[in-house]
Amino acid sequence: QQCKPIYEKLPGWMKSTVDIREYSKLPENAQKYLNRLSKLMNVPIAIVSVGPQRRQTIFVEKNF
Repeated sequence: QQCKPIYEKLPGWMKSTVDIREYSKLPENAQKYLNRLSKLMNVPIAIVSVGPQRRQTIFVEKNF
């Protein structure tokens, strides 16, 4: 009851990511979004899914 949510608005991206297979090829705002999530949770992000298929998985070499 004493907790208050803190909302953050981050810029989005208009480009589809389903065919992207490398972290560095993600739109800049997608990378910024993932960096922010990593910082908020204080854990590195190692895998990013860009779709439901196995081949639509990005294994992040640079754990931020």
